[in-house]
Formats: sequence, C-alpha cells, structure tokens
Amino acid sequence: MAEDTLKQLQETIVAGNIPDLIDLCMRYALEKSASDIHIEPSKSFTRIRVRIDGILRVIVEYPLNLHAGVVSKIKIMSNLKIDETRIPQDGRITTFVGETEVDLRVSTLPTPNGEKVVMRIVDKSKKIPKLSELGIVGHNYKLFESAIKEPNGIILTSGPTGSGKTTTMYSAMSVLNRQEVNILTFEDPIENQMDGLNQSQVRSDIGYTFANGLRTALRQDPDIIMVGEIRDKETIDIAIEASLTGHLVLSTIHTNSAIETITRILNMKVPDFLLTASVNLIMAQRLARRVCSNCRVAQPLSTDAQKKLQDAFTTFEPYEGFDMDALNDPVFYTPNPKGCDECEGKGYKGRVGIYEILDMGSEINNGILKGLPSFELREIAQKEGMITLEQDGLIKAAQGVTTLEEVYKLVKN
Repeated sequence: MAEDTLKQLQETIVAGNIPDLIDLCMRYALEKSASDIHIEPSKSFTRIRVRIDGILRVIVEYPLNLHAGVVSKIKIMSNLKIDETRIPQDGRITTFVGETEVDLRVSTLPTPNGEKVVMRIVDKSKKIPKLSELGIVGHNYKLFESAIKEPNGIILTSGPTGSGKTTTMYSAMSVLNRQEVNILTFEDPIENQMDGLNQSQVRSDIGYTFANGLRTALRQDPDIIMVGEIRDKETIDIAIEASLTGHLVLSTIHTNSAIETITRILNMKVPDFLLTASVNLIMAQRLARRVCSNCRVAQPLSTDAQKKLQDAFTTFEPYEGFDMDALNDPVFYTPNPKGCDECEGKGYKGRVGIYEILDMGSEINNGILKGLPSFELREIAQKEGMITLEQDGLIKAAQGVTTLEEVYKLVKN
C-alpha cells in the first residue's frame, strides 16, 4: 500500500500537482506510522523526509520551483501568514487523509534556500496502548502502577522530545479513568480524545498557559490533573500546591534522567522540603527500535561489550522474580543488514520503551534534604532498587527485544 502511494507521489511531482503532493505525502506518512514530515529546501532541490521509528528517511525530492507553492499551500491549510517568510511560524492542520482524521502541528523556519516545514503527526485513529504494552515490566511496573493509584502527589515522566512521554501519560489515564473520578487535562495539543476525561487545549498566544489552566483546575473540583508539560517555576509551584491539597498530578518534564529531574526542579527554586513532600515518583524513558524477530542475527560480544555489561550490573539489586542467570550468558542480536519482508529490509520493526523509575522513598528524600549532589543521590537510588535506563535497555537487549547498539545510542554510559 505504501509503495503504491510513493509511486503516486513521484508521479504527482512530475505533474507539478501541489495539492495532491501534500495529500499523498501525508498519506504515505500515515501508512508508514511516521511521527513527523520534514520538507527541506537546499540549493538545487527540496527533499521530503519522514521519521519512522525515530529515524529520518528520505522519501522523495522535488524541484525548487515547486517549493514556494508547497509552503504556501501548507500555510493556507494551517492558517499562517502566506506573505511572512522572514520569521518562524507555528500552526495546526486538522484534516482527513482518506477516512482517517489527523492533526498536524506545523512549524516553518526561514533558511537561505527557502522555508523549511516540519509537520508533527497526531493520528486520532490510533489506539492508546495499555500500560502493560509499553515495555514497563517487573519491578518497574509494580512501582508505576502503585504510584498512579495514590490519592495525591506528583508523578513526572521525563525524556527528550519523541520519547513517548505523552503516550505513557495517556496509558496511565486509561487505568485511572473511572466514572466516580473527575480527571482534568491541560494539553498542547490534545493528541487523543478520551471519553470520561475533561480535556482542555492551552493557548499561550492568548495567555492561556499550563499555569493558568492548573489554577483553574483547582476550582473545578478535580481528583486527578494531567498537565502536558512543566516548563517553569509557576507551573511546578501550582502543581505542588495541587498535590498537597489532595490531588494526584501527572506531568512531563524535559530532563535526561530521573535524578536530573530532581536537580531541574531544585534549580527552579522549589524548596527541597516541598519537593520531597509532593513528588511520589519520577520516570525517565526512551524509545528503542525493536530488532526484527524474523531476521535478527546472533551477535558475539566483544571484550569491550562484555566489560560494559559487567560494569552496568555491578550496582544492580535483583528484584523479586528477576533471574540473574539470564545475564550470565546472554545472547544478543544485531539487525540483519538485508532485512526481510516483515521489516521491509530495515532490520528493525516498531519500538519499545526503556524506563528508569525512581520511587521517592525515605532514603532518597533524606538525601535531597541533606543537599547531597546528584551522583550520590543516584547511588542511593540504585541501592534502593532503581533500575537505570542502561540496565533496563540491556535487559531488553538480552531478551532479544532490541540491540546493544540501539541501547547505547539512546543512553549515556
């Protein structure tokens, strides 16, 4: 199906049909489950790339003489100023591609060769995965499931853009969504509409920010509040106030690890005693590509890889039900360079989450109140049973779900 769409797209470029070019580009991206479309002008041509499983791939190139028309058409669709090419602009498109309703967040950026356009795809037909399907397993799953069932407190999910934070929040919300509970969400944008939730779209251009939404939430008699992102001190202050007055607050924050989230909050001038009193759990996450189970190839471990594996688990505290023997003589895999029909020659198919979950227990809270540096807090957390991103990734690699290369591309070691 996607190959036919790509062929039609190439024919449309030859014909110079700009509306069909844009429509077929969106169709192809949806068929390939892409997350973003990049339209990038260079000196001699414009290329279109799509991000599939976290990797950008070129799909077509077209002559520069079509580019101004393509950008203008996208601007019209997203209610942007057509004649303004000197500054970046942001907009949104809600349209149907075939029978599928799709939202696209549009961003334009001036470059010497013309405006670059990136469209972030929100497929409204895509089902929200169950919590058990995300890749949170064993000890981590028990911690997260227990935390979201607490009556109050803050749960934070951290990670870079595109690491699946919002999906994790929605999956948690689907567990919490019950008739007797009032759940409010403040999002930018609303990526999935769920029956039973009271969802609100923030609009910073008119002064309706996450902080303003949170303030309003406290007058709406909520039990649970989901805030799309904590970006500033005002938002975290109100989130703390909400948690201390009997509400469960879920949100995301841009940091690289669970421990770095503590540092980020303290750097926002939040008093340490308020942090320890309000935050229940912090989860850092990444999305690793799944190695194709149909054509993967067993990979002998180099001496360097064996040492990394050994070093990664020197601080590992085995949790109940975990078999350490699985790490004594593991079989790791690498993608087949030729791939197969199932993975379309890529060697990878789909993605799985890698997680680091920090339960804010008494020991870590005492360390925060004593003002211990982040590396000492990390040591305490690991002694208390925290599985690091590296360890969770290596466990999944040992289980044949992903590869060592993929883990170390995502995780600092």
